[in-house]
Amino acid sequence: MADEKREIERKYESDDSGLPDLTGVGGVASVLDKGVVDLDATYYDTVDERLATASLTLRRRTGGADAGWHLKFPVAPGVRDEIRAPLSDTVPDEIAALVRSRVRDDELIPLVRLRSARDVRHLVDADGTLLAEASVDTVTAERLNGKGGAAQWTEIEVELADDGDPAFLDQVEKRLRKSGVRPSRSPSKLARALDQTAPRRRRRTKSAQPVTAGDHVLAYLRAQRDALVELDPAVRRDVPDSVHRMRVATRRARSTLRTFRNVLDRGATDPLVAELKWLAGELGIDRDQEVLADRLTKALDAVPPALVTGPVRERLTGWAEARHRGAHSHLTGVLDSRRYLTLLDGLDRLLADPPLRKAGGKKPRKALGKAVRKDLAKVSGLVEQSMELPPGEDRDHALHEARKKAKRTRYAAEAATPALGGPARSLAKSMKSLTSLLGEHQDSVMARHTLRELSAVAHAAGEDTFTYGLLHGRQEARAARTEEDLPGLWKKIGSSSPG
Repeated sequence: MADEKREIERKYESDDSGLPDLTGVGGVASVLDKGVVDLDATYYDTVDERLATASLTLRRRTGGADAGWHLKFPVAPGVRDEIRAPLSDTVPDEIAALVRSRVRDDELIPLVRLRSARDVRHLVDADGTLLAEASVDTVTAERLNGKGGAAQWTEIEVELADDGDPAFLDQVEKRLRKSGVRPSRSPSKLARALDQTAPRRRRRTKSAQPVTAGDHVLAYLRAQRDALVELDPAVRRDVPDSVHRMRVATRRARSTLRTFRNVLDRGATDPLVAELKWLAGELGIDRDQEVLADRLTKALDAVPPALVTGPVRERLTGWAEARHRGAHSHLTGVLDSRRYLTLLDGLDRLLADPPLRKAGGKKPRKALGKAVRKDLAKVSGLVEQSMELPPGEDRDHALHEARKKAKRTRYAAEAATPALGGPARSLAKSMKSLTSLLGEHQDSVMARHTLRELSAVAHAAGEDTFTYGLLHGRQEARAARTEEDLPGLWKKIGSSSPG
Protein backbone atom coordinates (compact mmCIF):
# COMPACT_ATOMS: atom_id res chain seq x y z
CA MET A 1 0.00 0.00 0.00
CA ALA A 2 1.14 3.55 -0.73
CA ASP A 3 1.82 6.05 2.04
CA GLU A 4 2.22 9.82 1.93
CA LYS A 5 4.78 12.27 3.24
CA ARG A 6 5.16 16.04 2.91
CA GLU A 7 8.65 16.91 1.76
CA ILE A 8 10.07 20.35 2.51
CA GLU A 9 13.50 20.85 1.04
CA ARG A 10 15.77 23.30 -0.72
CA LYS A 11 18.40 22.68 -3.37
CA TYR A 12 21.60 24.61 -3.98
CA GLU A 13 24.36 24.78 -6.55
CA SER A 14 27.57 23.19 -5.34
CA ASP A 15 31.24 23.19 -6.29
CA ASP A 16 34.17 21.19 -4.98
CA SER A 17 34.09 22.98 -1.60
CA GLY A 18 31.25 20.76 -0.39
CA LEU A 19 28.95 21.54 2.54
CA PRO A 20 29.91 24.51 4.76
CA ASP A 21 29.97 24.02 8.54
CA LEU A 22 26.41 24.46 9.82
CA THR A 23 27.10 24.05 13.52
CA GLY A 24 25.34 26.76 15.53
CA VAL A 25 22.76 27.57 12.86
CA GLY A 26 19.23 27.68 14.27
CA GLY A 27 19.99 25.45 17.24
CA VAL A 28 22.24 22.95 15.42
CA ALA A 29 24.47 21.48 18.13
CA SER A 30 26.11 18.80 16.03
CA VAL A 31 26.53 17.80 12.41
CA LEU A 32 26.64 14.01 12.20
CA ASP A 33 28.36 12.25 9.31
CA LYS A 34 26.01 9.48 8.12
CA GLY A 35 28.20 8.29 5.26
CA VAL A 36 27.65 8.02 1.51
CA VAL A 37 24.55 6.36 0.02
CA ASP A 38 24.34 5.27 -3.61
CA LEU A 39 20.94 5.99 -5.17
CA ASP A 40 19.72 4.78 -8.56
CA ALA A 41 16.45 6.25 -9.83
CA THR A 42 14.60 5.77 -13.11
CA TYR A 43 12.03 8.46 -13.89
CA TYR A 44 8.90 7.59 -15.86
CA ASP A 45 6.73 9.79 -18.06
CA THR A 46 4.80 9.81 -21.30
CA VAL A 47 6.66 10.32 -24.56
CA ASP A 48 5.52 13.95 -24.63
CA GLU A 49 6.54 14.45 -20.96
CA ARG A 50 3.11 15.37 -19.58
CA LEU A 51 4.10 14.70 -15.97
CA ALA A 52 7.23 16.83 -16.19
CA THR A 53 5.24 19.64 -17.83
CA ALA A 54 2.98 19.61 -14.76
CA SER A 55 6.02 19.50 -12.41
CA LEU A 56 5.15 15.95 -11.32
CA THR A 57 7.87 13.35 -10.84
CA LEU A 58 7.42 9.60 -10.90
CA ARG A 59 10.42 7.44 -10.16
CA ARG A 60 11.51 3.94 -9.21
CA ARG A 61 14.50 4.19 -6.89
CA THR A 62 16.82 1.68 -5.31
CA GLY A 63 19.31 2.41 -2.55
CA GLY A 64 18.76 4.37 0.63
CA ALA A 65 16.18 3.85 3.34
CA ASP A 66 13.15 4.61 1.14
CA ALA A 67 13.70 2.43 -1.91
CA GLY A 68 10.51 2.05 -3.92
CA TRP A 69 8.19 4.04 -6.16
CA HIS A 70 7.83 7.76 -5.46
CA LEU A 71 5.30 10.15 -6.97
CA LYS A 72 5.72 13.82 -6.07
CA PHE A 73 3.11 16.59 -6.38
CA PRO A 74 4.13 20.27 -6.12
CA VAL A 75 2.46 22.15 -3.26
CA ALA A 76 4.52 25.35 -3.08
CA PRO A 77 8.12 26.32 -3.90
CA GLY A 78 10.29 23.80 -2.08
CA VAL A 79 7.26 21.83 -0.82
CA ARG A 80 5.98 18.61 -2.35
CA ASP A 81 3.71 15.78 -1.32
CA GLU A 82 5.41 12.46 -1.90
CA ILE A 83 3.38 9.28 -2.39
CA ARG A 84 5.42 6.13 -1.76
CA ALA A 85 4.79 2.53 -2.72
CA PRO A 86 6.93 -0.61 -2.26
CA LEU A 87 9.49 -1.59 -4.87
CA SER A 88 8.10 -3.59 -7.81
CA ASP A 89 8.93 -4.12 -11.47
CA THR A 90 5.96 -2.13 -12.80
CA VAL A 91 4.20 1.05 -11.74
CA PRO A 92 1.92 0.14 -8.80
CA ASP A 93 -1.81 0.48 -9.49
CA GLU A 94 -2.32 3.00 -6.68
CA ILE A 95 0.41 5.22 -8.16
CA ALA A 96 -0.81 4.82 -11.74
CA ALA A 97 -4.31 5.89 -10.68
CA LEU A 98 -2.98 9.21 -9.38
CA VAL A 99 -1.59 10.18 -12.80
CA ARG A 100 -4.38 8.67 -14.92
CA SER A 101 -6.07 12.03 -15.60
CA ARG A 102 -2.88 13.13 -17.38
CA VAL A 103 -1.64 9.87 -18.84
CA ARG A 104 -5.04 8.46 -19.96
CA ASP A 105 -4.38 5.49 -22.27
CA ASP A 106 -0.79 6.38 -23.08
CA GLU A 107 2.16 4.39 -21.78
CA LEU A 108 4.49 5.41 -18.99
CA ILE A 109 8.01 4.78 -20.20
CA PRO A 110 11.47 5.08 -18.60
CA LEU A 111 12.66 8.56 -19.54
CA VAL A 112 15.71 9.47 -17.44
CA ARG A 113 18.05 7.58 -15.15
CA LEU A 114 19.70 9.45 -12.29
CA ARG A 115 22.52 7.91 -10.25
CA SER A 116 23.58 9.85 -7.17
CA ALA A 117 26.33 9.44 -4.64
CA ARG A 118 24.75 11.12 -1.60
CA ASP A 119 27.08 12.28 1.17
CA VAL A 120 24.67 12.66 4.11
CA ARG A 121 24.86 14.86 7.22
CA HIS A 122 22.28 15.01 10.02
CA LEU A 123 21.75 18.38 11.67
CA VAL A 124 20.72 17.72 15.29
CA ASP A 125 20.02 19.89 18.34
CA ALA A 126 21.48 19.55 21.83
CA ASP A 127 19.05 16.71 22.63
CA GLY A 128 20.02 14.80 19.52
CA THR A 129 16.73 15.56 17.78
CA LEU A 130 16.98 15.67 13.99
CA LEU A 131 16.36 19.14 12.59
CA ALA A 132 17.19 18.49 8.95
CA GLU A 133 19.19 16.27 6.64
CA ALA A 134 21.82 17.99 4.52
CA SER A 135 23.59 16.20 1.71
CA VAL A 136 26.00 16.75 -1.13
CA ASP A 137 24.78 14.84 -4.17
CA THR A 138 27.05 13.96 -7.07
CA VAL A 139 24.61 13.23 -9.87
CA THR A 140 24.93 11.50 -13.22
CA ALA A 141 21.92 11.85 -15.55
CA GLU A 142 21.24 9.78 -18.65
CA ARG A 143 18.42 9.97 -21.20
CA LEU A 144 16.88 6.57 -21.84
CA ASN A 145 14.91 7.16 -25.03
CA GLY A 146 17.93 7.51 -27.27
CA LYS A 147 17.21 11.14 -28.13
CA GLY A 148 19.52 12.90 -25.71
CA GLY A 149 22.79 12.62 -23.89
CA ALA A 150 24.20 12.60 -20.40
CA ALA A 151 25.05 15.21 -17.80
CA GLN A 152 26.82 15.46 -14.45
CA TRP A 153 26.62 17.96 -11.62
CA THR A 154 26.91 18.34 -7.86
CA GLU A 155 24.25 19.90 -5.68
CA ILE A 156 23.48 20.48 -2.02
CA GLU A 157 20.11 19.44 -0.67
CA VAL A 158 18.66 20.34 2.73
CA GLU A 159 15.46 18.53 3.76
CA LEU A 160 13.52 19.55 6.85
CA ALA A 161 12.82 16.84 9.42
CA ASP A 162 9.23 15.70 9.83
CA ASP A 163 7.15 18.30 11.72
CA GLY A 164 10.07 20.73 11.62
CA ASP A 165 9.75 24.51 11.46
CA PRO A 166 10.27 25.76 7.87
CA ALA A 167 11.86 28.90 9.32
CA PHE A 168 14.86 26.72 10.20
CA LEU A 169 15.61 26.36 6.50
CA ASP A 170 15.77 30.16 6.20
CA GLN A 171 18.54 30.21 8.79
CA VAL A 172 20.43 27.42 7.03
CA GLU A 173 20.11 29.26 3.71
CA LYS A 174 21.48 32.43 5.27
CA ARG A 175 24.62 30.55 6.33
CA LEU A 176 24.95 28.88 2.95
CA ARG A 177 24.68 32.19 1.13
CA LYS A 178 27.38 33.68 3.35
CA SER A 179 29.56 30.79 2.26
CA GLY A 180 28.92 31.56 -1.39
CA VAL A 181 26.36 28.82 -2.00
CA ARG A 182 23.42 29.84 -4.17
CA PRO A 183 19.97 28.30 -4.68
CA SER A 184 19.65 25.90 -7.59
CA ARG A 185 18.16 27.27 -10.77
CA SER A 186 16.19 24.03 -11.24
CA PRO A 187 13.28 23.03 -8.98
CA SER A 188 14.24 19.34 -9.07
CA LYS A 189 16.92 16.92 -10.24
CA LEU A 190 14.59 15.70 -12.97
CA ALA A 191 13.99 19.20 -14.31
CA ARG A 192 17.74 19.79 -14.48
CA ALA A 193 18.33 16.41 -16.12
CA LEU A 194 15.67 17.03 -18.77
CA ASP A 195 17.13 20.42 -19.53
CA GLN A 196 20.76 19.30 -19.72
CA THR A 197 20.21 16.05 -21.61
CA ALA A 198 17.68 17.29 -24.15
CA PRO A 199 18.80 17.16 -27.80
CA ARG A 200 17.93 20.84 -28.01
CA ARG A 201 17.02 23.36 -25.38
CA ARG A 202 13.28 23.39 -24.84
CA ARG A 203 11.65 26.76 -25.14
CA ARG A 204 8.51 27.81 -23.39
CA THR A 205 6.13 29.82 -25.51
CA LYS A 206 3.81 32.34 -23.96
CA SER A 207 0.13 31.82 -24.59
CA ALA A 208 -1.37 34.47 -26.85
CA GLN A 209 -3.67 36.95 -25.14
CA PRO A 210 -7.37 36.41 -26.00
CA VAL A 211 -8.72 38.78 -28.62
CA THR A 212 -11.97 37.44 -30.03
CA ALA A 213 -15.07 36.27 -28.20
CA GLY A 214 -14.04 32.70 -28.95
CA ASP A 215 -10.59 33.30 -27.46
CA HIS A 216 -12.08 34.44 -24.15
CA VAL A 217 -14.55 31.56 -23.90
CA LEU A 218 -11.90 28.98 -24.74
CA ALA A 219 -9.41 30.47 -22.28
CA TYR A 220 -11.93 30.13 -19.45
CA LEU A 221 -12.91 26.63 -20.55
CA ARG A 222 -9.26 25.59 -20.78
CA ALA A 223 -8.68 26.75 -17.21
CA GLN A 224 -11.54 24.52 -16.03
CA ARG A 225 -10.23 21.52 -17.98
CA ASP A 226 -6.81 22.05 -16.40
CA ALA A 227 -8.40 22.27 -12.95
CA LEU A 228 -10.23 18.96 -13.47
CA VAL A 229 -7.02 17.20 -14.46
CA GLU A 230 -5.03 18.74 -11.62
CA LEU A 231 -7.63 18.05 -8.92
CA ASP A 232 -8.23 14.42 -9.93
CA PRO A 233 -5.38 12.99 -7.80
CA ALA A 234 -6.28 15.26 -4.87
CA VAL A 235 -9.84 13.87 -4.90
CA ARG A 236 -8.49 10.32 -4.98
CA ARG A 237 -6.26 11.14 -1.99
CA ASP A 238 -9.23 12.66 -0.16
CA VAL A 239 -7.50 16.04 0.21
CA PRO A 240 -9.81 18.47 2.07
CA ASP A 241 -11.92 20.69 -0.21
CA SER A 242 -10.69 18.92 -3.36
CA VAL A 243 -14.12 17.47 -4.22
CA HIS A 244 -15.71 20.90 -3.87
CA ARG A 245 -13.10 22.54 -6.10
CA MET A 246 -13.38 19.82 -8.74
CA ARG A 247 -17.16 20.10 -8.71
CA VAL A 248 -16.93 23.87 -9.18
CA ALA A 249 -14.58 23.41 -12.15
CA THR A 250 -17.02 20.91 -13.65
CA ARG A 251 -19.93 23.31 -13.21
CA ARG A 252 -17.96 26.21 -14.63
CA ALA A 253 -17.08 24.20 -17.72
CA ARG A 254 -20.69 23.09 -18.19
CA SER A 255 -22.04 26.62 -17.64
CA THR A 256 -19.57 28.03 -20.14
CA LEU A 257 -20.69 25.61 -22.84
CA ARG A 258 -24.37 26.29 -22.13
CA THR A 259 -24.18 30.08 -21.84
CA PHE A 260 -21.99 30.76 -24.86
CA ARG A 261 -23.88 28.74 -27.44
CA ASN A 262 -23.69 31.82 -29.64
CA VAL A 263 -19.90 31.30 -29.67
CA LEU A 264 -19.54 27.50 -29.74
CA ASP A 265 -21.72 25.20 -31.85
CA ARG A 266 -24.06 23.33 -29.49
CA GLY A 267 -24.15 20.37 -31.86
CA ALA A 268 -20.59 19.67 -30.72
CA THR A 269 -20.89 20.92 -27.16
CA ASP A 270 -24.23 19.44 -26.01
CA PRO A 271 -22.81 15.91 -25.55
CA LEU A 272 -20.08 17.37 -23.33
CA VAL A 273 -22.66 19.40 -21.41
CA ALA A 274 -24.53 16.19 -20.62
CA GLU A 275 -21.37 14.43 -19.47
CA LEU A 276 -20.28 17.36 -17.33
CA LYS A 277 -23.70 17.32 -15.68
CA TRP A 278 -23.19 13.63 -14.92
CA LEU A 279 -19.76 14.25 -13.42
CA ALA A 280 -20.99 17.18 -11.31
CA GLY A 281 -23.75 14.93 -9.98
CA GLU A 282 -21.28 12.21 -9.03
CA LEU A 283 -19.02 14.73 -7.31
CA GLY A 284 -22.07 16.15 -5.55
CA ILE A 285 -22.77 12.91 -3.69
CA ASP A 286 -19.63 13.32 -1.60
CA ARG A 287 -19.66 17.13 -1.50
CA ASP A 288 -23.29 17.48 -0.41
CA GLN A 289 -22.76 14.94 2.36
CA GLU A 290 -19.63 16.81 3.48
CA VAL A 291 -21.49 20.13 3.65
CA LEU A 292 -24.40 18.59 5.53
CA ALA A 293 -22.17 16.86 8.06
CA ASP A 294 -20.29 20.08 8.78
CA ARG A 295 -23.50 22.09 9.06
CA LEU A 296 -25.19 19.66 11.44
CA THR A 297 -22.08 19.25 13.57
CA LYS A 298 -21.77 23.00 14.03
CA ALA A 299 -25.49 23.27 14.75
CA LEU A 300 -25.20 20.59 17.42
CA ASP A 301 -22.16 22.32 18.94
CA ALA A 302 -24.35 25.42 19.46
CA VAL A 303 -26.95 23.51 21.47
CA PRO A 304 -26.54 23.74 25.28
CA PRO A 305 -25.52 20.34 26.72
CA ALA A 306 -28.69 20.18 28.83
CA LEU A 307 -30.76 20.15 25.61
CA VAL A 308 -28.82 17.29 23.98
CA THR A 309 -30.77 14.17 24.84
CA GLY A 310 -29.73 10.74 23.64
CA PRO A 311 -26.65 9.74 21.59
CA VAL A 312 -27.21 12.43 18.97
CA ARG A 313 -23.55 13.23 18.39
CA GLU A 314 -22.55 9.57 18.12
CA ARG A 315 -25.33 8.89 15.62
CA LEU A 316 -24.45 11.99 13.59
CA THR A 317 -20.74 11.10 13.54
CA GLY A 318 -21.44 7.53 12.52
CA TRP A 319 -23.80 8.68 9.76
CA ALA A 320 -21.23 11.16 8.43
CA GLU A 321 -18.32 8.72 8.45
CA ALA A 322 -20.29 5.91 6.83
CA ARG A 323 -21.67 8.20 4.14
CA HIS A 324 -18.23 9.65 3.41
CA ARG A 325 -16.57 6.24 3.09
CA GLY A 326 -19.26 5.04 0.72
CA ALA A 327 -19.30 8.27 -1.31
CA HIS A 328 -15.50 8.41 -1.63
CA SER A 329 -15.26 4.79 -2.71
CA HIS A 330 -17.96 5.40 -5.31
CA LEU A 331 -16.27 8.56 -6.55
CA THR A 332 -12.93 6.80 -6.96
CA GLY A 333 -14.70 4.28 -9.17
CA VAL A 334 -16.13 7.13 -11.24
CA LEU A 335 -12.65 8.59 -11.78
CA ASP A 336 -11.42 5.17 -12.91
CA SER A 337 -14.29 4.76 -15.37
CA ARG A 338 -14.01 4.86 -19.14
CA ARG A 339 -16.85 7.38 -19.22
CA TYR A 340 -14.86 9.91 -17.19
CA LEU A 341 -11.68 9.51 -19.24
CA THR A 342 -13.71 9.85 -22.44
CA LEU A 343 -15.08 13.14 -21.08
CA LEU A 344 -11.56 14.47 -20.50
CA ASP A 345 -10.59 13.39 -24.02
CA GLY A 346 -13.66 15.17 -25.37
CA LEU A 347 -12.69 18.42 -23.66
CA ASP A 348 -9.18 18.10 -25.08
CA ARG A 349 -10.51 17.64 -28.60
CA LEU A 350 -12.87 20.60 -28.31
CA LEU A 351 -10.07 22.87 -27.13
CA ALA A 352 -7.72 21.63 -29.83
CA ASP A 353 -10.27 22.09 -32.61
CA PRO A 354 -13.03 24.40 -31.29
CA PRO A 355 -16.39 24.40 -33.12
CA LEU A 356 -16.60 28.18 -33.33
CA ARG A 357 -19.65 29.91 -34.70
CA LYS A 358 -19.55 33.22 -36.54
CA ALA A 359 -19.80 35.23 -33.31
CA GLY A 360 -16.73 33.45 -31.98
CA GLY A 361 -14.50 35.29 -34.40
CA LYS A 362 -15.84 38.73 -33.54
CA LYS A 363 -14.94 41.25 -30.86
CA PRO A 364 -16.01 39.97 -27.45
CA ARG A 365 -18.03 42.83 -25.99
CA LYS A 366 -21.21 42.34 -27.96
CA ALA A 367 -21.23 38.52 -28.16
CA LEU A 368 -20.27 37.88 -24.52
CA GLY A 369 -22.40 40.69 -23.13
CA LYS A 370 -25.48 39.40 -24.93
CA ALA A 371 -25.03 35.88 -23.55
CA VAL A 372 -24.49 37.08 -20.00
CA ARG A 373 -27.54 39.37 -20.09
CA LYS A 374 -29.65 36.46 -21.29
CA ASP A 375 -28.57 34.38 -18.27
CA LEU A 376 -29.24 37.29 -15.91
CA ALA A 377 -32.78 37.65 -17.27
CA LYS A 378 -33.46 34.01 -16.40
CA VAL A 379 -32.21 34.55 -12.85
CA SER A 380 -34.41 37.61 -12.50
CA GLY A 381 -37.50 35.72 -13.56
CA LEU A 382 -36.84 32.85 -11.16
CA VAL A 383 -36.08 35.08 -8.17
CA GLU A 384 -39.23 37.16 -8.69
CA GLN A 385 -41.31 34.03 -9.16
CA SER A 386 -39.99 32.48 -5.96
CA MET A 387 -40.73 35.60 -3.92
CA GLU A 388 -44.38 35.47 -5.03
CA LEU A 389 -44.83 31.89 -3.80
CA PRO A 390 -45.96 31.06 -0.25
CA PRO A 391 -43.44 29.33 2.04
CA GLY A 392 -43.23 25.61 1.39
CA GLU A 393 -41.88 23.03 -1.03
CA ASP A 394 -42.76 25.00 -4.16
CA ARG A 395 -40.85 28.03 -2.93
CA ASP A 396 -37.93 25.85 -1.83
CA HIS A 397 -37.75 24.34 -5.30
CA ALA A 398 -38.00 27.73 -7.02
CA LEU A 399 -35.24 29.19 -4.85
CA HIS A 400 -33.02 26.20 -5.63
CA GLU A 401 -33.58 26.71 -9.37
CA ALA A 402 -32.79 30.42 -8.98
CA ARG A 403 -29.57 29.49 -7.19
CA LYS A 404 -28.47 27.22 -10.03
CA LYS A 405 -29.15 29.91 -12.64
CA ALA A 406 -27.36 32.51 -10.49
CA LYS A 407 -24.28 30.27 -10.40
CA ARG A 408 -24.38 29.92 -14.16
CA THR A 409 -24.61 33.70 -14.54
CA ARG A 410 -21.74 34.18 -12.12
CA TYR A 411 -19.50 31.83 -14.08
CA ALA A 412 -20.49 33.49 -17.35
CA ALA A 413 -19.60 36.89 -15.90
CA GLU A 414 -16.25 35.50 -14.71
CA ALA A 415 -15.48 34.24 -18.21
CA ALA A 416 -16.44 37.62 -19.68
CA THR A 417 -14.57 39.77 -17.12
CA PRO A 418 -11.24 39.94 -19.01
CA ALA A 419 -13.14 41.33 -22.01
CA LEU A 420 -15.89 43.37 -20.36
CA GLY A 421 -14.05 44.57 -17.27
CA GLY A 422 -15.82 46.27 -14.35
CA PRO A 423 -19.48 45.60 -15.20
CA ALA A 424 -18.89 41.85 -15.57
CA ARG A 425 -16.77 41.78 -12.44
CA SER A 426 -19.50 43.58 -10.51
CA LEU A 427 -22.13 41.17 -11.79
CA ALA A 428 -20.03 38.16 -10.79
CA LYS A 429 -19.71 39.61 -7.31
CA SER A 430 -23.46 40.23 -7.09
CA MET A 431 -24.26 36.70 -8.25
CA LYS A 432 -21.82 35.31 -5.68
CA SER A 433 -23.72 37.12 -2.92
CA LEU A 434 -27.02 35.83 -4.27
CA THR A 435 -25.82 32.22 -4.54
CA SER A 436 -24.42 32.40 -1.01
CA LEU A 437 -27.80 33.47 0.36
CA LEU A 438 -29.71 30.92 -1.69
CA GLY A 439 -27.13 28.28 -0.81
CA GLU A 440 -27.77 28.88 2.87
CA HIS A 441 -31.45 28.33 2.20
CA GLN A 442 -30.91 25.12 0.24
CA ASP A 443 -28.53 23.76 2.87
CA SER A 444 -31.19 24.32 5.51
CA VAL A 445 -33.70 22.41 3.37
CA MET A 446 -31.33 19.45 3.03
CA ALA A 447 -30.39 19.61 6.72
CA ARG A 448 -34.03 19.36 7.74
CA HIS A 449 -34.54 16.39 5.45
CA THR A 450 -31.52 14.62 6.99
CA LEU A 451 -32.64 15.42 10.54
CA ARG A 452 -36.01 13.86 9.86
CA GLU A 453 -34.30 10.70 8.59
CA LEU A 454 -31.93 10.52 11.59
CA SER A 455 -34.80 11.18 13.97
CA ALA A 456 -36.82 8.32 12.48
CA VAL A 457 -33.88 5.92 12.91
CA ALA A 458 -33.31 7.12 16.47
CA HIS A 459 -37.02 6.76 17.31
CA ALA A 460 -37.04 3.20 15.96
CA ALA A 461 -34.06 2.45 18.24
CA GLY A 462 -35.97 3.77 21.25
CA GLU A 463 -33.87 6.93 21.62
CA ASP A 464 -35.05 10.38 22.70
CA THR A 465 -35.57 12.50 19.58
CA PHE A 466 -36.07 15.90 21.27
CA THR A 467 -32.73 17.29 20.06
CA TYR A 468 -33.45 16.40 16.43
CA GLY A 469 -36.66 18.40 16.65
CA LEU A 470 -34.81 21.33 18.22
CA LEU A 471 -32.20 21.30 15.43
CA HIS A 472 -34.95 21.02 12.83
CA GLY A 473 -36.67 24.09 14.22
CA ARG A 474 -33.46 26.09 14.20
CA GLN A 475 -32.76 25.13 10.58
CA GLU A 476 -36.30 26.15 9.68
CA ALA A 477 -35.75 29.54 11.33
CA ARG A 478 -32.51 30.03 9.38
CA ALA A 479 -34.34 29.33 6.13
CA ALA A 480 -37.01 31.85 7.05
CA ARG A 481 -34.36 34.51 7.66
CA THR A 482 -32.82 33.95 4.23
CA GLU A 483 -36.25 34.32 2.64
CA GLU A 484 -36.72 37.60 4.51
CA ASP A 485 -33.31 38.86 3.36
CA LEU A 486 -33.80 37.94 -0.30
CA PRO A 487 -35.96 40.91 -1.41
CA GLY A 488 -33.49 43.41 0.03
CA LEU A 489 -30.50 41.73 -1.59
CA TRP A 490 -32.27 41.44 -4.92
CA LYS A 491 -33.23 45.11 -4.83
CA LYS A 492 -29.58 45.96 -4.13
CA ILE A 493 -28.42 43.86 -7.07
CA GLY A 494 -30.99 45.67 -9.23
CA SER A 495 -30.52 45.36 -12.94
CA SER A 496 -26.73 44.88 -12.96
CA SER A 497 -25.68 43.84 -16.44
CA PRO A 498 -22.48 44.09 -18.47
CA GLY A 499 -22.67 46.31 -21.50
